[in-house]
Amino acid sequence: MENIGAVLGFCVRGTHKCSHFVETTCRSAKRWTSATISLSFFTILFIGSFIYWLHVSVIPGSLLHQALFSSKSSHKSLHNHAVQINCLASDLSVCPADYMLPPETRELPGGECPDYFRWIHKDLQPWKKSGITREMVESGKDHAHFRLVIVEGKAYVEKYKTPYQTRDLFTMWGILQLLRFYPGKVPDLELMFWCEDRPVIHKNDYQGPNATFPPPVFHYCGHQESLDIVFPDWTFWGWAETNIKPWGSILEDLKEGNKRIQWQDRVPYAYWKGNPHVSDTRGDLMKCNVSERRDWNARLHIQDWNKEMEEGYKNSKLEDQCTHRYKIFVEGAAWSVSDKYILACDSMTLVLEPEYYDFFIRSIMPMKHYWPIRTTRKCRDIKFAVDWGNKHSHQAQAIGKEGSKYIQEQLKMKYVYDYMLHLLIEYAKLLKFKPRITEGAKQICSQTMACSQDGLWKQFMVESMVNSSSETVPCSLPSPFEPVAVQAFLENKEMVKKQVEMWEGEYWENLKKQQ
Repeated sequence: MENIGAVLGFCVRGTHKCSHFVETTCRSAKRWTSATISLSFFTILFIGSFIYWLHVSVIPGSLLHQALFSSKSSHKSLHNHAVQINCLASDLSVCPADYMLPPETRELPGGECPDYFRWIHKDLQPWKKSGITREMVESGKDHAHFRLVIVEGKAYVEKYKTPYQTRDLFTMWGILQLLRFYPGKVPDLELMFWCEDRPVIHKNDYQGPNATFPPPVFHYCGHQESLDIVFPDWTFWGWAETNIKPWGSILEDLKEGNKRIQWQDRVPYAYWKGNPHVSDTRGDLMKCNVSERRDWNARLHIQDWNKEMEEGYKNSKLEDQCTHRYKIFVEGAAWSVSDKYILACDSMTLVLEPEYYDFFIRSIMPMKHYWPIRTTRKCRDIKFAVDWGNKHSHQAQAIGKEGSKYIQEQLKMKYVYDYMLHLLIEYAKLLKFKPRITEGAKQICSQTMACSQDGLWKQFMVESMVNSSSETVPCSLPSPFEPVAVQAFLENKEMVKKQVEMWEGEYWENLKKQQ
């Protein structure tokens, strides 16, 4: 080859003294080289075509691409621990033995957890002294949609009821991703999970001299009169019925949405879009909409999900809704998953006084992260808030940015998984029995779950699938609130709200005088 290369080089240099032998050799070498290049090209083309065919045909839903090549993966890692899921397995009802990720040996510090992690201790307080017996867990069976069992890093589920839409499915999917994100760190446990809107374990049912211990039941929200253990809701992994993407993706979209229109150039009114028929509060809010008779500074729109579905959800993209200076949050049948999407926009959020709470919302402060609105005087409060904000634009913009910052920085998917992990660890510490795989429980895993779905359900599972274990250890769980600190925090909230009410009183008095 070196001799042929030398001869080729000699011929290319254009020497006129090539002998007949050399010229013949040159021509032969050129033909040989050309044939070799052509063969290599077609070989590479064939291999590339085969890989593409494998990608689009053999592994449905582009799972191979998502597992290995996706630039939008929820969790990037310097260490490749990706576990492919094979939808062509001979028996998709059986979890592959090696679906678990190996624990990462080199982990970086995880830092301090956000302050709202402190509420974990308070949610588990009812069982702190007694611990949690098997009888307590079993007594929650009538208040649960499913039982979750984790033994040796594997998840098993026993289903009792069918909830609204596929909340249970995506909740289970989220737990499976936790096992992939922190392999080997989730302790053995058994728990009951409730998937509807309102809390199910009421304090009043477990008070008095003959009261029994309350069952520990996990749920998406809590109430001051309930004992439900608050856990991240299903939409963090996608809400397929409404085409709302997994949180890791939508959070990036909302960041870009914030950049499209500067705050000062946005519509100077309060915006809300949703279903007003799920609660009296929402129905009553619609009275605040602009009309020929009155303008309360609110621009309210009814969300028709059936129509949106028919039109391909083109008018319901959350990142397209950061167009007004103010956005309104109002609860639904209970708490609403929309709180994180609304706060993530850096418009100033007007929060109608909530009755329920999810796991992260309890630590936000009025006039720092949002503007408080009373449900009993909502129209007047909204009008004043908007007029005040338009007059004090720098302060209003700062509140909007603080609320958005809270969501963007303290509600990243890493912290969602950290919260899940710490809550389950602290819960497992209270168990006074050895968890076991119950008779009706079936093992679940990412492969069997994702491969059994279609459409947006499969797409969102693939998009939210954890492809590598965490590079860092979980953040450090802060110590519990002192009772005095909780009381001071709540009193401070009320004091700020009273201050806003006082400003509003002066506002309406001045308007009355002007009239």
